[in-house]
Amino acid sequence: MPKIADIEGTPNKNALKFILKEPLTWGVARSYDNAEAAKDDPLAAALFEIDHVTNVFYIDHWITVTQDGEANWQDLAREIADPIRAAPAASAQSAETVAAANEILANLSPEDQLRLERINILLDEEVRPYLQHDGGDLHILGLEGNVLRIHYQGACGTCPSSISGTLRGIENMLKTIEPDILVVAV
Repeated sequence: MPKIADIEGTPNKNALKFILKEPLTWGVARSYDNAEAAKDDPLAAALFEIDHVTNVFYIDHWITVTQDGEANWQDLAREIADPIRAAPAASAQSAETVAAANEILANLSPEDQLRLERINILLDEEVRPYLQHDGGDLHILGLEGNVLRIHYQGACGTCPSSISGTLRGIENMLKTIEPDILVVAV
């Protein structure tokens, strides 16, 4: 049962980041845009039962919850805290999910695997720490030719700047190692 260590605002005024003392996962990001998508995740499903919750994203020691802008954060944060505190901490199931995702990426050609590795190194060093600090992240969905498909998670998923300025910044940074790359947010 994770305890909440701190609550932080994010650049997205409709998202709050809850910092936890125990991890919810071991490196596995969970991101949901609605209750239907979250139906098989007890924590996310419980959070979507709360009025005004529109997005749930969590990984390791933090969870970001986004609201529709109609609720008072002080009241909503109290409501959100209960399901977070009741959630189980990370388990071996998280490690299995990581292994399954890695197996999918293993089907890329050796050349594309090398390209994806270089891309991930740059993202891990230069992009993800900033997104995670702000309560979000990005997940690579695929690399097909020169098109890198990404999905924003957490606070980044509904932040207007992630689709414009942040996306172009990521693409420009990746062009230093892949000059013809096109980054598409899905």
